[in-house]
Amino acid sequence: MEPRVGNKFRLGRKIGSGSFGEIYLGTNIQTNEEVAIKLENVKTKHPQLLYESKIYRILQGGTGIPNVRWFGVEGDYNVLVMDLLGPSLEDLFNFCSRKLSLKTVLMLADQMINRVEFVHSKSFLHRDIKPDNFLMGLGRRANQVYVIDFGLAKKYRDTSTHQHIPYRENKNLTGTARYASVNTHLGIEQSRRDDLESLGYVLMYFLRGSLPWQGLKAGTKKQKYEKISEKKVATSIEALCRGYPTEFTSYFHYCRSLRFDDKPDYSYLKRLFRDLFIREGFQFDYVFDWTILKYQQSQIASAPPRVAGHGAGPSGLTPPVLQNDSQSGAVEGRISGWSAMDRRRAPPPIASVGTSNKQKAPVGNDAPISKDPAISGSNFLGRSSGSSRRAAVSSSRDAVASDTFEPSRSRTTDASPGAFRRTSGAQRSPPVDSAEPQRSSSARHSSNPKNYESALKAFPVEFWITGDVTRRM
Repeated sequence: MEPRVGNKFRLGRKIGSGSFGEIYLGTNIQTNEEVAIKLENVKTKHPQLLYESKIYRILQGGTGIPNVRWFGVEGDYNVLVMDLLGPSLEDLFNFCSRKLSLKTVLMLADQMINRVEFVHSKSFLHRDIKPDNFLMGLGRRANQVYVIDFGLAKKYRDTSTHQHIPYRENKNLTGTARYASVNTHLGIEQSRRDDLESLGYVLMYFLRGSLPWQGLKAGTKKQKYEKISEKKVATSIEALCRGYPTEFTSYFHYCRSLRFDDKPDYSYLKRLFRDLFIREGFQFDYVFDWTILKYQQSQIASAPPRVAGHGAGPSGLTPPVLQNDSQSGAVEGRISGWSAMDRRRAPPPIASVGTSNKQKAPVGNDAPISKDPAISGSNFLGRSSGSSRRAAVSSSRDAVASDTFEPSRSRTTDASPGAFRRTSGAQRSPPVDSAEPQRSSSARHSSNPKNYESALKAFPVEFWITGDVTRRM
């Protein structure tokens, strides 16, 4: 006996919780492809899964947008079946000891601005920009950033006429207080500028390790929001970005200079960071901090004892640089997703080991579909653990979820397997603060590609973070 969804997907173990539902690992019965299944009790006080599924449908086809596989009602639950994705940027930030290098932040920023721009192009605001809502892909798309969780999204203009929503004040905070824009704290209706300001706070959070308004004590959540607002307003852009490249200061000044209904110049913002990237001499090789860190850990763990001497030293702990081919520009606009059948059709590994030239051309495209399973495939992310995948629907538990002040919306209860159709057979899986800026390594050292690939295959599954996402303020 095993619970099924839509007579097509097998419901597995619980892998996470969102603000409005529980998230389970699922399997396509026909293809054995793993998926994410989000359940929401139909009796919940504020149902939103149907609304979220409609927004995903509107966004389908965009780079970095998860595919919706199925939506419907099963028993007492609304059910959304989507792509299964990799770890969130919050997960990876924690994995890297809560500090990311300038190189990694700039590579992420380029893709994240693209994601926000695409959502805006479809006439929607995200309104909950935070690290938890940006996930890395799996398989050949492990270097691609995805944006998720549109439960708080709002249409800001008419799709046909492009008539912008009116300016309003006295609005309650919608989103996550830590990353909310100053205008959002002041009760002003959100628009495109606010998503971008929130993204700026995310980038500084990655660089600094924390934001000045974290850790404030208050008796109630509303009082805490007020303290965060006061501290955020009192912190100048220059103070927030002190010690880091001036491009981040310019980013914030531009976002705050926008009028309510202005269309942001996304190209200008991307160009700010691309020019900085080139000036720093970084190579856009998609070798992120977590790539290097996990490789180093695997080398240390698997290396046999030896006497220090000729050849000893840390240089062997740096991963080889992958050769990114001309696919880099072609990934934009493709439908996201990576099925088990696609994995079987994957081309053989291609790696360039040794010296590498610094890329001086503008970094104008999102992550290419990697041809090297050694670094971007599921081997790197512990493919053997089906229970440790991050669902395409993440947590907004710390977000205020409406225009009326509701610090804690009711969440769904755990789904009971009895709520679904059962089929014969054995049940396989029951449901169940100040910091200095740093330069990043560009992974320019040589290494043995065979040792490198085998080390990556041996990565422990503990790299994946499962279970409930912790509440953050």
